[in-house]
Amino acid sequence: MKKFLVIIFLLAFIQSINSQIHSGEKLLLIRCDDIGMSHSVNLAAKELIDAGLKFSASVMVPCGWFDEAVSILKDAENVTVGIHLTLNSEWKNYRWGPVAGVSMVPSLVDSLGYFFPSRAKFFANNPSLEEVEIELRAQIEKAIKSGLKISYLDYHMGTAVDKPEMRKIVEKLASEYKLAVSRYFGEVDVNSMYSVPVEHKFQHLISVLDSITTGKINLLVCHIGKDSDEMSALVDQNEFGLKEMSKHRNAEFLSLLKAITEDEFEKGKISLINYKDIINYYSLDKMKSPLETGY
Repeated sequence: MKKFLVIIFLLAFIQSINSQIHSGEKLLLIRCDDIGMSHSVNLAAKELIDAGLKFSASVMVPCGWFDEAVSILKDAENVTVGIHLTLNSEWKNYRWGPVAGVSMVPSLVDSLGYFFPSRAKFFANNPSLEEVEIELRAQIEKAIKSGLKISYLDYHMGTAVDKPEMRKIVEKLASEYKLAVSRYFGEVDVNSMYSVPVEHKFQHLISVLDSITTGKINLLVCHIGKDSDEMSALVDQNEFGLKEMSKHRNAEFLSLLKAITEDEFEKGKISLINYKDIINYYSLDKMKSPLETGY
């Protein structure tokens, strides 16, 4: 009887997602990147989870705070977990290297065994495609062995899909491990809060919510964290990196938290979905590369 009730519940849940998409509701998929990068990022994610936000969490497996991220995300029913495939380590004084081990992927690391801070330096080192696959596979395997229920892949700084031959590796691994790939379901990116001045981020988020229309999956990519000594010590070595990054991440986190506590999603009649919902509706065989479809 208990099994029967569970099946009925699951069918009703999937049907509710189907009706959302078919009835033309305003759908918003929030993807929070870099979970596991630091303690401050993890604390922000936990607070959003505890506040009831429905979102997708992209986890950085090679980072030092991955284990804490696992403990936070394992039982979070309102979150779908993905792997933020990582081939760069961009912060001055806080570096990480390959999960597979330096000896297995020597073309992916610098003289100290760390990932390169930028895409340009990564590709200037002539990375071996075979080693790229070894490392990305090692990240997937470690995430699975940790006990996380992994549903999708995306890509830190875009490096893993920067070249067609790299993208093919990601698609191959997604197919092999039966995982979705972010932006392969026609998601439309809305204007993120990333470079918006700290004091204007919440109002920007409200303007984004006001602009959302029906008939598509709106994707909002966020970079959250709590302003702390740990976060403020990090300096991005890339030219496009934000100054006072800790304050920017904290403002994104607080904007999402405020939107929850002030019922902004309900006011805008916006339905929050995550990648688990999309997979249940579309199925993995409906994925298409954005390079093929143009979306």
